Order: sequence, then structure tokens, then C-alpha cells
Amino acid sequence: MATLQAVLDDAVAAGKVPFAVGMVGNAGGITFSGAAGEAAPGRAAGEDTAFRIFSMTKAIGSVAAMILLDRGKLDMETPVGDVLPEWNDLQVLDGWDGDTPVMRPPKTVATVRNLATHTSGIEYEFWNPDVPRYLGAAGVATVLSGRLASLNYPLTFDPGTRWGYGLSIDWLGRVVEAVDGRRIDAFCQQEIFDPLGMGDTAFEPDALTDRLAQVSMRGEDGAFVPFELAPPPKPEVYGMGHALYSTAPDYMRFLRMVLNKGQLDGERVLSEPAVAEMLADQMHGLTFQNMYTVAPAVSADVELPPGTTHSFAFVRSEADQPGKRRAGSQGWAGVCNTHYWFDPASDVAAVIMTQSLPFVEPPMQETYDAFERAVYAGL
Repeated sequence: MATLQAVLDDAVAAGKVPFAVGMVGNAGGITFSGAAGEAAPGRAAGEDTAFRIFSMTKAIGSVAAMILLDRGKLDMETPVGDVLPEWNDLQVLDGWDGDTPVMRPPKTVATVRNLATHTSGIEYEFWNPDVPRYLGAAGVATVLSGRLASLNYPLTFDPGTRWGYGLSIDWLGRVVEAVDGRRIDAFCQQEIFDPLGMGDTAFEPDALTDRLAQVSMRGEDGAFVPFELAPPPKPEVYGMGHALYSTAPDYMRFLRMVLNKGQLDGERVLSEPAVAEMLADQMHGLTFQNMYTVAPAVSADVELPPGTTHSFAFVRSEADQPGKRRAGSQGWAGVCNTHYWFDPASDVAAVIMTQSLPFVEPPMQETYDAFERAVYAGL
């Protein structure tokens, strides 16, 4: 435990992160909790610190869809357009005629599985330079505008042909709404947050304002400076790619539910067979593709071991990483450097969280690596 705390303390002291909260647990409970630095001026980071978790929202959106699969209301092979006809209006960006985008119909049909595994064809503007160019040319607002029309990004490849990280889980959340009838925030509250006792996880930060951390961006001189970034308040549609606020203890309850094969403290969210299906490689032979940034102030490149895949809800490791997670481990992160993983083979789950940009910059990754190695050294 002292080693884990030292990782957090040293990272803050060295300016690798502005502050840090770390937590480790297993199916039975929490085994470590620590923090270092100030989450906001004059306020120490701690277990109660609230975070904009951005893409850590995605796993919760995927679990929402998995609940419907578990109940027989949805199938992984369901075409997205059968549930949301407006999906069929999306076209593939096939090049440019001067400043005019050249569009064509997709050659394949996107399914629920394609949305869940980021193989649907829709990518963020941070990873494909054609996307911001298209958004400007077509007058489409970015997804962080909170407008329903902002989900109408172009497809950049035919569904099912490769990995491409983007708005897929925002669309998956809308699938849940269309099939279930409840708005996604009500669905998640009633089906996930309430059963799991996640009282500090919310779509609006109102009740968390006095505990919300400050976001910082690393400046040209290497020092962190405040930077305003948050999900859009009270949007037309809550994007399950980015919308949530949470805390380390709450997210650990979510991860421990997965380690416990769908239940926690007597409350079952998913059946055991559904969890097994959710955690299996669902990419049908495709693999994660390294993501090379076109917005270095926001994110560094995202590079993972060759052969990494994706389950229905998480990036999935297919090989043991010496001194670290084992094959079958899964995880992901949020853009402001909130990170998590869980390892069923080792019965361990962990989060290491701050609020800083760029995403996965080397100092953050060094901190994450040291934290993970300390977790496994102590098992």
C-alpha cells in the first residue's frame, strides 16, 4: 500500500500529473485507496473527488445495451438502421472534390455489434483529419455541442472493415432508448446506478459541484494551467460516449460488478452468461488499430500491444503483459486522463484518475505504468 501511495505522491511532486486518485479492489472489496495533490485550488484530492469521466462513460453505455441483450430485447446482429432509421442517412466520406466532400453509400450494414466494438465506420475528429474538415464543410456541430444533429458525423469506412474510434456508443445509447422507451439517463439510473449504489455518478454535475476537480492542460513551458472542458449541460441527447461524472469509489463498484459476474452485494445487473458474452472478443477477426492524433493539445497517440481486441464493452488484452495485467484483462479511459482496468484472471480492478490534457501524454503513461506494476507486485 505504501508503494502505491508513493507512486501517486511522486507523480504529483514531479509534475507528471496535477493530482491523482487511485483505487484498487477485487471481487470482495477495496484493497487500496489513495490520493495526492489538490483536485482544485485549496481542495485536496480524495475519495470523494468528482471527475468528468468522458469516455469511461462508454462502458456503462455498452452495459446498458447488454442488459437489453440479456433480456432478449436486442441482438448483436440487429442492423442499427432497423432500430434507428436515421442511421441509414449516414454516408461514407470517400474523398474530396476541391473543398466538397465526396460521399457514397456504405457497402456493408452496421450492426449493434459494430457500434459496441467501434467498427461501425464513425470516427472522432481527433483521429481522422478528414472528419474536422467535413464537419466544417457540412456545417455539422461537434458531438460536444449536445445537439442531436451533432451525431451525424460521416462514416469514414464501411462498417465491419476496421477499428475506428468515435461516436459509436452515442448511437448505441440511442438504440437503448429506442428499444426500451426510457431516456438513457433514466435507464442507467434505474438499471445500473441505483442497483449498484453508484450515488455519485450522474449526467449533470449539480450535486457534485463542490467536489468537482479542475481540468488542467500542460502548457508549452511544461506547467499545468486551468482549462475548461466538460460534457454539454442539459443536452438534447445524452451521449453515452462522454456524458457522465463519477468518482473513483463509484466506478470501482461498476468494475467489481463485472468481476462478480454481473452482480454486487446481492443486486444482479446482468446474468453470468451475459457477462461472459460481453467480455469475449467481439471483433470477428479485426483488432484495435493504433490511434494517431491530429489534435496533439488534446491527445497524444494511443498505442496498444499488437493483437489487442475489443469486447462488447471494453478494450481487451489478448496476451499477458509481464509484471502487469494478464490475458483477458479489459479497460479503457477518459480523455482527461481517467483510466481503469480489470483483470478477471488475477481478480483485480483499479482506477487511476486525474483531470489533465493531453490524454495519454508520456508523463501520465509513466505514472499509469508505475501504478499498475505496483498493483501486481503487491498481489
